[in-house]
Amino acid sequence: MIVFRALVALSVFAATAVSAQESVSVNAGGVFADCADCPLMVVIPPGSFVMGNDGGVNEERYEGPPHDVTIGYSFAFGLLEITNAQFRTFVDDTGHAAGGNCRMWTGESVEHIPGKDWRDPGYGRPPRDDEPVACVTWIDAKAYAAWLSDETGQSYRLPSEAEWEYVARGEGATTYAWGNDPEAGCAGANYFDQAAAGLRPWDPVACNDGHPIVAPVGSLEANVFGVHDVIGNVWEWTEDCHVVPYGVQPTDGSAYQVDGPCDRRVMRGGAWHSRATWQRPSFRGRDPEDFVTQVFGIRVVRELR
Repeated sequence: MIVFRALVALSVFAATAVSAQESVSVNAGGVFADCADCPLMVVIPPGSFVMGNDGGVNEERYEGPPHDVTIGYSFAFGLLEITNAQFRTFVDDTGHAAGGNCRMWTGESVEHIPGKDWRDPGYGRPPRDDEPVACVTWIDAKAYAAWLSDETGQSYRLPSEAEWEYVARGEGATTYAWGNDPEAGCAGANYFDQAAAGLRPWDPVACNDGHPIVAPVGSLEANVFGVHDVIGNVWEWTEDCHVVPYGVQPTDGSAYQVDGPCDRRVMRGGAWHSRATWQRPSFRGRDPEDFVTQVFGIRVVRELR
């Protein structure tokens, strides 16, 4: 049985990461970064799992039918969500114009707010460098991954929906990544809990993760693969085009794509203001490529094949 290292402090991450000048181990659990400003990546082993769930919060958000997926390759998954500091390096280097007029809760409804973007995502204070970048579109996320590829000479991309769910489940088959109790996820997931009570017009879960809004990356416990914040904090764009129910779906870990324009891309993971029912590893968000909102962020994959 493979034992995965659960790294819990950024100082530890930095000390244990392999630099671009050293050889990258493809052993499961190995952590590396391809450059000083690159994200830390953790090696995920091959494996099989049952993807999806025969249910959902409504018909439009049906999460099935469940189907077997076998990922027959190792891949490197972002140990953390992409931070404001990392995204700023990309923007400063390329001049990329990220999405604006970010959509957020006003206290009465969700609206696009002029002037709000990833530099000011509506927290009532400046965003921290070590918090996950938010208010970014799928287009922004793709551009960031392409820039990483150009900078490093390696193949970076967004995770497929299957890769993301495989990592989020963490070798488990329970309803939630942490078990079957929706109230018990605060040790490893920043979602709508007692710390955030009153910030949204729905009931918080009983536990308390200590973060009313977004949390610095890596603040909470890692999962069995050593990955932090895969559930909660900010939603994460995937490569896949959204279809419901699952149709002729790839079963090898690759992304589902369509010929021509894709109406909506799949979001995964929930966020700091999301209800518990939206935190299931099988839950699927779906939004247009240019959609920008306060709780949409980025995580990347680096191919090892």
